[in-house]
Amino acid sequence: MRGYPAMRRLADPFARTRHLVLAALFSATCLATGRPAIARPLDEVTASGVLRVAVYGDNVPFSGEGEIAPRGIDVDLAGAIADRLKLRLDLRVVDAGETVDGDFRLNLWRGDLAGTPLADLMLHVPHDRVLATRNEQIFLTTPYFEQRLAFAYHRDRIEGFEGVRDLEGHAVAVEGMSASDSLVMNAEGGRYRAGVKHYRSFDEAAKAYLAGEAPILAGTRAGIEAALSGAGASRENNPVVEVPMPGIVRTRWDLGGAVRSDSRDLAYAVGDALAALATEGRLKAICDAYGVTYSAPQGY
Repeated sequence: MRGYPAMRRLADPFARTRHLVLAALFSATCLATGRPAIARPLDEVTASGVLRVAVYGDNVPFSGEGEIAPRGIDVDLAGAIADRLKLRLDLRVVDAGETVDGDFRLNLWRGDLAGTPLADLMLHVPHDRVLATRNEQIFLTTPYFEQRLAFAYHRDRIEGFEGVRDLEGHAVAVEGMSASDSLVMNAEGGRYRAGVKHYRSFDEAAKAYLAGEAPILAGTRAGIEAALSGAGASRENNPVVEVPMPGIVRTRWDLGGAVRSDSRDLAYAVGDALAALATEGRLKAICDAYGVTYSAPQGY
């Protein structure tokens, strides 16, 4: 699900068997080529002069394709971290897999069959204790942003939006199979399902909302704010609100980074860089550039 990879569907029952086969093939490839994919602790990263950072593709406003190069909050943050560590940035834009566990495996600790050098750091990782516990091969950095689910609404079509019951009788534009979709579809036992309008991406849902096809837009606050800012839509006429939504779907989670577990010294250095960027106001400035309100992380 967009914005929270850990909430994507679990891999199918045969995934473990396939992973074991791939692991064997990968090990054979590494032995044949002499190019094993290994993690790099801080001293090796510093000696190389390059920091390899993986960010997700198609994850606006955090990362996505720009006219010339990738752009977004995570892209700018990766550059700021590299600058802070006095390193050159090697940015990797990667696809999101079925699970964040698989993303860790491919980008941080096992790699691909071609022996592509592993990333040193991966951004936009849910700062989640359960996720960290079940992935002993990785180590989480300090979080840098609190992601929140929210709604925008057309003030000229809805008098106010103070709670879930204000969804009653209104169409809601939402990205299908997202956390927001699950939230709205299951609210109060599915009471508001009839009004949900699904779109293939959040971008399509936002465009539909802005075109007046639905009076309510559901998504992450960051995504909604960036969409409104990019379209030049008035915040006064399109309020962004967070309302109590009891249920099984998390409405808030922290985003951070991850490194391989034997590169913890790199994680600490990245954490120091993130703390300095937050204190200096750089994190806020990066978010402001995309029309997004900086939301400080809360921790576990």
